[in-house]
Amino acid sequence: MIVGLVLCPCGLLLTFTGMLTPKWRQVSLIPDQPIDLILEQGIWDMCRERQSSHDRLCGQADELGYFEQVPVRVAQGMMPTSVVVTLLGLVVAVLGVRCWQEEPQHLVAGVAGLVLLLSGLLSLVPASWYTHELWALPAPTGSTLVVGYSLVLSYLGSCLEILGGLALTLSFHQCCKDHRAPRLPPSPLTEAGPQSTVGAYHNPWDVLEDEQDGQHQRSTLPCDSDL
Repeated sequence: MIVGLVLCPCGLLLTFTGMLTPKWRQVSLIPDQPIDLILEQGIWDMCRERQSSHDRLCGQADELGYFEQVPVRVAQGMMPTSVVVTLLGLVVAVLGVRCWQEEPQHLVAGVAGLVLLLSGLLSLVPASWYTHELWALPAPTGSTLVVGYSLVLSYLGSCLEILGGLALTLSFHQCCKDHRAPRLPPSPLTEAGPQSTVGAYHNPWDVLEDEQDGQHQRSTLPCDSDL
């Protein structure tokens, strides 16, 4: 659960950054243009920058129909959907883990893992499709095309969300295990009365079995102090 709650917000931050920044593809060495001119293309905006002077100008006109291409349109729809689903999954995960309570809700945490896994796939699909069509999308003839850092961030964010979602789905195992496990008799601590420690650790194994009076063998079972 901790792994899921750490990886998924990191993945959300990377995916959100990759979605907004206009550098999914970088176009350089454009004919009839200065040699240091770089055209940066994202899914929402297009910018041009002179490396020598660092002059950057966004909001460039789409003369080649770049934003009308299917991979770009799909990314415009699926990336924001992925961000919204990730936020929803994190809310459900927090309610399921419930770190401020003694026992988490494993079923709710597992459902949150499935939602976060879906959100990672929603952002991975457009990033993969865009990468596959990177050199087929409209670009000035004779220019050089390379992958931009925004696409890399989208990939990393998607992978972190998928890994975090898979980690949270492991809560289903604990949920099923709790349902199948037989109920243990109450421990002496819980029967001691109102002064007993609520939620005290109870181990059904006799960890001191080999450490009774007159015996010096070392027990192979974990003692409470080890745990």
